[in-house]
Amino acid sequence: MKYTVEFRDPELARLQLQAIEQTISDFTGQMTLMEVCGTHTMAIYQHGIRALLPEQVRLISGPGCPVCVTPVGYVDHAVALARRPDTIIATFGDMVRVPGSSSSLLREQAKGASLKIVYSPLDAVSLAEKHPDKSVVFLGVGFETTTPTVAGAIVTAQAKKLRNFFVLTAHKTMPGPMAALAGDPELQVDGYLCPAHVSAIIGSNAYQPLVDQFKVPCVVTGFEPLDVLQGVLMLARQVVAGEAKIETQYRRVVKADGNPKGQALIEQVFEPCDARWRGIGDIPGSGLRIRSAFASFDASLALPVEVEEPREHAGCQCGEILKGKVSPRDCKLFRSVCTPEDPVGACMVSSEGTCAAEYKYGTE
Repeated sequence: MKYTVEFRDPELARLQLQAIEQTISDFTGQMTLMEVCGTHTMAIYQHGIRALLPEQVRLISGPGCPVCVTPVGYVDHAVALARRPDTIIATFGDMVRVPGSSSSLLREQAKGASLKIVYSPLDAVSLAEKHPDKSVVFLGVGFETTTPTVAGAIVTAQAKKLRNFFVLTAHKTMPGPMAALAGDPELQVDGYLCPAHVSAIIGSNAYQPLVDQFKVPCVVTGFEPLDVLQGVLMLARQVVAGEAKIETQYRRVVKADGNPKGQALIEQVFEPCDARWRGIGDIPGSGLRIRSAFASFDASLALPVEVEEPREHAGCQCGEILKGKVSPRDCKLFRSVCTPEDPVGACMVSSEGTCAAEYKYGTE
């Protein structure tokens, strides 16, 4: 199937929108639906989906961008490691320009730090093999989608008996912040468009505790325009009916129990821990740290460095944007001081950031 054709059919989109309007025709008040996936954020902006929905349906973006939710303290730690002699920082591209308290990896590279953009954690393992005289530190940032690949890289490095490969981990799990925001009385989230890539790993059943505790509808949704519209329709039907359950729109990929092999790999290498989320704060059990059996690969333990006290930019509203409480245009820095070429906050840096999406696709 050519998904870019079948799932972007204008006539089918029109029918979906009619069904949404009919579903909420007798609904009073505003229906607030939140997506928590960076790819959803970009798809919604790119295809102008917000402008197509009835005024009663408010679609907001939550903490779905892994680079964006990574706290400034982690960036400062990465910068400190980059300043070590004989050290190579291996990272995905989005992390390079994220501002820390006083510097960024890009700035450190300009000063002489060794920085390598990789497309897989295994590329970092290869770097360690090619440079046995260097410490290679991979920046492990991401949700459950990328965590199995990092776990696999650590297992591979152990099998190869590499002593110069390390991971600075900031891996996080999604159900925790979804629960935190569902319990926020200022937001009053009526339903979640659950992240598709994450759900492919953890399975749709992972959201059952969220549904049970907060009675909030959840629909695991794909990324194409018709996927998103159908997900909105399924949520609207639940909200109008006063129901709260898990449904999967993205059935062509996501299963109830997820990917057992990926889950087992995560379980083998990582263990749950408390984690700090930019804008939200500390969420118990929402992070993943390297288990003691693999502690020799933990950069935070194996490579001690002095990390500066983290400081956020005074005017940046990334934290409130990640919680869905304000939009990028509510931030006074947006488009003036903060641009993709010279970002102040992480939400403008990442290709999945809400501010970057608004800058690229938003309308005046």
